[in-house]
Order: sequence, then structure tokens, then C-alpha cells
Amino acid sequence: MDSRISARALAQALGGWRGRGPAYEALADGIRLLCLDNRIAPRTALPAERELAAALTLSRTTVAATYRSLRDSGHIESLRGSGSVTLPLRRNDPGADDRRDGVIDLQQASPPAWPGLPAAISEVAQDAAALVSRTGYDVVGDPHLRETIAQRYRDRGMPTRADQILVTTGAQSALHLIASVLLSRADRVLIETPTYPHGADAFRAAGARLVGVPVSPDDGWDLDRAAQTFARVLPALAYLMPDFQNPTGRTMSPGEVDAFVDGSQRAGTFLVLDETTSELDIDRRTTGTAFPDFDRVIRVGSLGKTVWGGLRVGWVRAHADVVRRLASGRPVHDLGTPEFEQAVAARLIGRLDEISAQRADVLRGGRDALVAALASSFPEWEVPSVNGGVSLWVGIGEPVSTPLVMNARARGLLLSAGSRFAVDGGHDRRLRIPFTAAPHTLERAVSVLRAAWEDVRGTTAGAALDDLTAVV
Repeated sequence: MDSRISARALAQALGGWRGRGPAYEALADGIRLLCLDNRIAPRTALPAERELAAALTLSRTTVAATYRSLRDSGHIESLRGSGSVTLPLRRNDPGADDRRDGVIDLQQASPPAWPGLPAAISEVAQDAAALVSRTGYDVVGDPHLRETIAQRYRDRGMPTRADQILVTTGAQSALHLIASVLLSRADRVLIETPTYPHGADAFRAAGARLVGVPVSPDDGWDLDRAAQTFARVLPALAYLMPDFQNPTGRTMSPGEVDAFVDGSQRAGTFLVLDETTSELDIDRRTTGTAFPDFDRVIRVGSLGKTVWGGLRVGWVRAHADVVRRLASGRPVHDLGTPEFEQAVAARLIGRLDEISAQRADVLRGGRDALVAALASSFPEWEVPSVNGGVSLWVGIGEPVSTPLVMNARARGLLLSAGSRFAVDGGHDRRLRIPFTAAPHTLERAVSVLRAAWEDVRGTTAGAALDDLTAVV
């Protein structure tokens, strides 16, 4: 047994787990989903039945039935004297690495690799002798790549020097580095909700306390909540995705930008702007949200969404003093970004306009096909209109996102429930559906989703009564 999750932490992670069926099975599905998303690692000890029952205000009988269901499905095992622990995914489980053919995986909102990437990799491979002559240990990044990235920012109208750039092993590595260097335990972090879940994970891992500011596809950012958070909490850091926010697809208006800039300057807050989706413009044809540049603005970018998720190159653009602080703290995490990937990235940064145009064509086809399929199959759902990004944040009308995702998973369609993107629970009436797959795949996914929806909503009145009788 490697770790333990408390009843309180499990209750928080579950969010709105209740579905239409019996409470014990809805709770079991919620825990299964946490395991499949790897939010509960294998060999993690679950809370005792009595503790979890108290945390969720359920009867112990309901929790006992939940654990029995999880044992029957092979997700946990119960050992006398040791309680119940989660098990690794079975190899025939749709969530395992070796998935069966025919599974549609829409958990990863990332388009396929840019078609020109193999040629760029081949060109770099021809210069292998020059690459291996370097030490390979550089916590700041290759000077040529840093200058190339700086030039990209200058082209966007932001004067930038190479010493303001630090190259990382992807954007997630950058966020972990920022969190570990700039935050102290119990510092407050203002964060959007819903948000990119791995971003939230990075700040939680540093011991920060997250304070959510709502954002929605229709209404944008809750500026009143943001102003209150800046004034009352004085967050050390604010994490925002201003362009094509993941998962809502919303982009900040000039007024929203001004509000966050004003609040952060008054509170002395670092503004961390996640720009990993800013190049994924389908309709606007603009250069991104115009955040002003000042000492406490930190921009994070990467090639994961624009070029290929397997090209693990990201970067931080910040004041030179902040870059030096980050570089000093980096050896605790890693000793630099691989030289080969940096060389590939250096060849691609200057072609990002060309790459983004190709991505726009791919994403437009997926988005339009998904919107049309959802409108036809789910006229009762709220399908937002987005101008770019990778996904739709769909309103499904009822708080059944988790059971819907579990039902779809059993049918070979992998999605992430709305609660996965919540900071403090909620979003169970929402579903993130990426449009990064091929149109025909998305159309097939919607057909599977329709069958799952009818199944989830088709629970009998008797089953609903079972749900009520199981709750204390």
C-alpha cells in the first residue's frame, strides 16, 4: 500500500456523484471514475466504511454496498485488518494503456500531430553529431531556441529578450516549477473554475489553497468574485487561461483583462497566463488577448496543442529576475529539456503561423461536425459557440455528468466528467467534449453518447426510490 486518501478528501474529489440510480452504485461509479482518471492512484487505501458514510451523510450500509460493487468490478480489494485498497487497471479495462480496438478516446483534448513534424524530426536527426557535442544539462534552455521564442513574442508586439525565456519540458513542467518556486505552503491561488485540472494539481502539490472564480461560455469571468478575491484574500498567484479557456472555450474581453490586471496590481499578485491554447484560433484571426506586460506577468506556452502532444517542449516568458529564480529552483525537478526536442522546436517556432492555419482547418472541421451532431441528437442540451480552442463545455441540464461518462465508457467512449474540471466540486451539469478528433469519429461518439444518455435518464421510478431510501 503506497498511500491513503481521507474520507474528507475523497468526498471533495467525488463532487456531485449522485445519479438517478441507487446511491451505492452512483457512489461506486464516482470512485471508479477517480481511479480511471488516476486521481486515485493504484494501491491507495480508501477510508473506512464508517468514516466515508459520515463524510457523505450516508448510511454505512450504502457505503458497504459501494465497496462490494467495487470489489465485484475489480477496482478494489479488501484485506482483513487493512481495509480496502484500489487496484491497478486491468489490461482489458478501457482506461488501461492497452485498450481494445474501437474505443473512442476523447479524454485527451489534443489534435493529431502536425503533418510536417516527421520531416522536421528527420532534419534534426541529420545534425545528431552537433547535438551530442553539447553537455545536455542546461536548466535555462538552448540559447538559439530561447532567442527564437523571444522573437515570436516580439512579433506579437511584446519586446522580449532571450534572458526572459526559460525552456521547460512542456507546459505542465513549467507550472510545477512556478508553483514550487513562487508559492509557499498555504498561499492562496486565484484560479478559474472550471479549469485545466493538471494546472490545479500543480498548485495543490505545492500546498497552495485554491480560490475559484467562475467562468462560463456565455457570461465569461465573474468579475465581482474576482475583485473580492483580490481584495480580501490577496492571492500570491492567479492562474488564468485568457484565450480559448480550457474547458469553456471562452476568451477574455478587454474589460475582463483590465479587471484582472487592476486586481492583481493592487494585491501584488503574480499573473500566470497559460497560453497553450492561444494559437488555436479558428475564426478570429487575431494575435491573442492583449494583456499588458509588467513585472508580475508570467506567460506559459508550449507546442503540445499546436504541434504534437508528444513533443514535450514548453517555456516561461517572464521578467529576467523571475526567470533566474525559476532556473535556480529547477534542479530539484529536472536538469533541463532534452536537446533533441529543443532542436526540433527551434525549427518549428518560426513556422507557427503556418502550423496554426493548418490546425485551424482541422479544428474547424471537428468543431462544426460536433456542433451539428449535438444539435441533431441533443436539442435539449446547451451547446456553446466557440471561435477556437479544443473543446465544447456542454450543458446537459441534469447533474448526471459522472454516471453519463461511466455509461459511455462501458460503451467504448472515453470522456471526462464535468467535475474533473471543478476546483471545489460542482459542474455536474456540464460535459467537456473535445473536437480534436476526425469529424466521422465525433459523429460516432455522439451516437454512443445518445445511447448512454437514454440509459442514464431511463432509470425507473423504483430505482429512484432506492436512491432516496439509501440516503440518511
